[in-house]
Amino acid sequence: MNNSSKKTPTELRERYLQAVRFWLPKAHQDDILPELSEDLRSQIEEKETELVRPLDEAEMAAILKRCGSPIVVASRFQSQQYLIGPAFFPVYKFVLKMVLLWILIPVFTFIITPVNLVNTGGNWGLTVARTLGALWTGGFIAAGVITLVFAVLERTQLQLGLADKWDPRSLPPVLKPEQRASQRKTICELAFAFIGLLWILLVPTFPVLILGPAASFLKPVPIWHTFYLPLVLLATASVIRAWIGLVKPQWTWFLPVTQVLTTVVTMLLLRSIIAAAVHAAKAGSPAFVVLADPAAASAELRRVAAIVNASIFLSLPAAWLGLSIAAVIQSWELVRHFRKRGFVALQVLASGKKLFF
Repeated sequence: MNNSSKKTPTELRERYLQAVRFWLPKAHQDDILPELSEDLRSQIEEKETELVRPLDEAEMAAILKRCGSPIVVASRFQSQQYLIGPAFFPVYKFVLKMVLLWILIPVFTFIITPVNLVNTGGNWGLTVARTLGALWTGGFIAAGVITLVFAVLERTQLQLGLADKWDPRSLPPVLKPEQRASQRKTICELAFAFIGLLWILLVPTFPVLILGPAASFLKPVPIWHTFYLPLVLLATASVIRAWIGLVKPQWTWFLPVTQVLTTVVTMLLLRSIIAAAVHAAKAGSPAFVVLADPAAASAELRRVAAIVNASIFLSLPAAWLGLSIAAVIQSWELVRHFRKRGFVALQVLASGKKLFF
């Protein structure tokens, strides 16, 4: 009986081509991949003619390893810069784009800009100038740090010979078109989960991120101190979930299962917050925010505080209801996912073949 972890030589070749495609510039993929595929086919046919039999997995892996790692192969078709060599240049570009376009720009747009707007007293011109200046400085520093890290990695891998220490059999499985679309979706989820985590971590220092201009005369009640750590852990779990889904696309069950679990945990946390708010309201205390200086507060500010408390109190049950509907939909999609896999398993078993999950 064959080991279920083994893959066919043909599949190994497709996994290799897929990995090369990932690191190639999109403009060159349609030109380069057919040429590379034809070259591999010629090498395989030549080896099979020599052996007078089809290649096994180890022999296919040897051919692919001789061709070079996918990152190095892809880098041969790009203009290179000598500070970052071909082994790391495609990864360097990917990380640089991820940090600058998917992290820094959203963070400065949705987090830093509101803070600057409050600090400048609503002056949009000064806010935009400060934000762009800080973005330029942050982007410059981030790019410098990333470049330095990859330059060190480049020198390290040259000294240790890491470029040759890769195994074609460790390449990710071949993704279907819908799985590639799902991978792009997961990248977006990872970026926004990271932004959400950063936002939660900054809220205690910059309450304006949640209260807006009202942060100048309102402050959160102690109830938020109780639930702050669970909120941070939940946001951290979302980042880890998206990262695992990105690096382990073959775990097709992971994202739908953890999505349902995340939704359920969020619902339980919201229910606890609502219960604590109801208890505070029954005791005659403000549920969510209080005036920073009650003695000096005017009737207008007291009315604003009451409106904020009422708005938050009404929004939480609405959010819980929305999550309940989402949980039902996600659970149904999860059931369909496992039913589909079970149906495929029955078909494969009926045909006498092994199923690899």
